[in-house]
Amino acid sequence: MSQSEWAAQIARTFLERQLPVRWAHTRRVAAQARTLSPILGADADQLEAAAWLHDIGYSPELAVTGFHPLDGARFLRAEGADELVCLLVAHHTCAIVEAGQRGLAAELAAEFSRPRPDLDEALIYCDMTGGPDGTVMTVDARLAEIFSRYAADYPVTHAIRQSAPTLVDSVHVVQARMALATRRLQLAAAVG
Repeated sequence: MSQSEWAAQIARTFLERQLPVRWAHTRRVAAQARTLSPILGADADQLEAAAWLHDIGYSPELAVTGFHPLDGARFLRAEGADELVCLLVAHHTCAIVEAGQRGLAAELAAEFSRPRPDLDEALIYCDMTGGPDGTVMTVDARLAEIFSRYAADYPVTHAIRQSAPTLVDSVHVVQARMALATRRLQLAAAVG
């Protein structure tokens, strides 16, 4: 069984019944991850696994600190998940910024090192283009949707506001990589 197949089963177990909206979002994020295989190569399965698992820390069964990236990554490490998948879950979508808002930045950084920037950007792309209802969204629409769900003084609001430039840039970087990969494939098909 591949990492992504295992991850899909775990995500289904913890999200499908308890958090159906989160489950719809998770399925979209994983679908977005599958589209990135042309630029990820050997790391595609691990990124898809992280996409499936990025929000499992929201499950009431797994919530310990109330900070879903840390709770999810700790659970996954205890379950023997691939270390890269744990790092991606722990740090997804600029989690370190929200961890700072919650007084958990030192804990997060001590337990989980940062993943490779290209994979971090890829997971940001997947999360920030996957809507809560399972639709594809632009990064600007996704940011607006997040702001609409949280009060102005909530840690998520502060963290997303602070992280927005990085989130937007990451989405654009991944879109540019995908466009280049598509052009290369088209050129290769035309020549071949």
